[in-house]
Amino acid sequence: MTGPRFLDHPPRFLFLTGKGGVGKTSIACASAVRLADGGASVLLVSTDPASNVGQVFGVVIGNTLTPIDAVPGLTALEIDPEQAAEQYRERIVGPVRGRLPAAQVASIEEQLSGACTTEIASFNEFTELLTDAGWTAAYDHIVFDTAPTGHTIRLLRLPGSWTDFLTEGTGDASCLGPLSGLEKQREVYAEAVAALSDPDRTRLVLVARAQRSTLAEAARTQAELAGIGITGQHLVVNGILPEPVGDAGNGQAGDRLAAAIRAREQGALAAMPESLRNSPTDLVALKSTNMVGLRALRGLLEPEVVPVQSGPSAQVDPAPLAALVDEIAAGGHGLVMLMGKGGVGKTTMAAAIAVQLAERGHHVHLTTTDPAAHLVDTLVGELAGLEVSRIDPAVEIATYTERVMRTKGAHLDEQGKAMLREDLRSPCTEEIAVFQAFSRVTRDAKDSFVVMDTAPTGHTLLLLDATGSYHREIQRQMGPGMHFTTPMMKLQDPEQTKVILVTLAETTPVLEAAELQDDLLRAGITPWAWIVNNSIAAAEPRSPLLRLRAQGELPEIARVRELGAPRLAVVPLLAVEPVGIPALAALGGFPALQESDRRV
Repeated sequence: MTGPRFLDHPPRFLFLTGKGGVGKTSIACASAVRLADGGASVLLVSTDPASNVGQVFGVVIGNTLTPIDAVPGLTALEIDPEQAAEQYRERIVGPVRGRLPAAQVASIEEQLSGACTTEIASFNEFTELLTDAGWTAAYDHIVFDTAPTGHTIRLLRLPGSWTDFLTEGTGDASCLGPLSGLEKQREVYAEAVAALSDPDRTRLVLVARAQRSTLAEAARTQAELAGIGITGQHLVVNGILPEPVGDAGNGQAGDRLAAAIRAREQGALAAMPESLRNSPTDLVALKSTNMVGLRALRGLLEPEVVPVQSGPSAQVDPAPLAALVDEIAAGGHGLVMLMGKGGVGKTTMAAAIAVQLAERGHHVHLTTTDPAAHLVDTLVGELAGLEVSRIDPAVEIATYTERVMRTKGAHLDEQGKAMLREDLRSPCTEEIAVFQAFSRVTRDAKDSFVVMDTAPTGHTLLLLDATGSYHREIQRQMGPGMHFTTPMMKLQDPEQTKVILVTLAETTPVLEAAELQDDLLRAGITPWAWIVNNSIAAAEPRSPLLRLRAQGELPEIARVRELGAPRLAVVPLLAVEPVGIPALAALGGFPALQESDRRV
């Protein structure tokens, strides 16, 4: 089979990973289809808590093997975190239900209600796919569409971390409920480590965009994977604007916006880290349509000819970000949380809102819970009244561990301290430590503004799940009639918290944002506003390719309005990336203020 280098002589396992929003799912689905079209039996697996593989194929998949009827030889599976966690909980609680007192069973269920259980349950299914001979015998290839980079690195580290944890003893684990089944998994985890590290069995494909930030993230991922024994990665740079071929061709001749984007992408490729330049690399061109449906998937890895006549220009009503910032500023203080699919620009939007609030004279604390976020790279400078921080899991774990040893461990003997220290090496410690940091940050919003750039959707929902678990535990401990305020109560109060959903005007990000909105509403949290970021239609392009994509945005922007967005901002795609405080300040302006930025 000819085609992309990363599909030459593919091994049994192919992993596609990268920064959120770079097109991992599209590349994974297109790869699986291509392998199956070549006669192989293929299993396509998503380990992303925010999976949208089913949306791409237009079928309901879920946590069961689902044949893709339109592609003989292709089967898909989504590891649904909630379903996996429910099955995991039932395996533990089921045998003791009816045999132990109801209060004790309820206590066990409460221990198993947090995000740690969800991750362990999903991970168990993931390792089974790597190690169960039945799975590997049934398929020629297993293609993994993985979660965004920060979550994936943690997932790939867990086999080694948990193998060490089991080898050295669990101690008095604070996460005893979720960890109760880990001892039985010792050999499975060891085999998972071996499979991931064997290039004859596993190929890891780093997916990126032609952007300095995502290429830098890919280089960091490459180094971290090499550190755990996974080497020889391939690189796929997705969504590159094609080279112009003249006014009669399918390029962007005469479109200054397209020319600037092309120059920016080529500059990012030229400045690519040396380690990536030495990796086998495939370049995938931007296509005129969204990657939904088999026709689009089969064309993703092939050249495309765009018609010269692409129809009238797409028109978008002005919806400036500044209008949202003005309304936020009028409140004087509060928590502003930006959520959405990875790669939609949450970091940029959070930084822009924070900068504009600070320029209005407010004190602002800008922070992130995203393991892969780099706020400093976006701001490139300092601004009076703007404080910047990051909830770093490694730092929070160290702080939490030191505090527990100083307090709980102060009066223990050496053996007791050793057991406590071993307990704190549990994989669940990160969940506790990050949640406590999140709770601290929300308290700052009482007197000033806190703008929080959250992790990609799946990780954010895990964080909110931990918040909900804490809320339920406080309710149980305090009893009826007692007054208390928890972080979840702050998130549910629109006077204290404004949740903003960020999306792109594309099918999959809008669908995922809609699902996130439904999840939030079920938790009693009502989104305050939506932002449609990087809108090509709002930039009024002239390139035939970009005009086709702009026309495809209009139904998605209309869909956002139909979803009941109480407030909406549409931010145009800019010729120059909004990096640095001046550019972030200009990003929120009305169209007249953005003219010089978006027309080059």
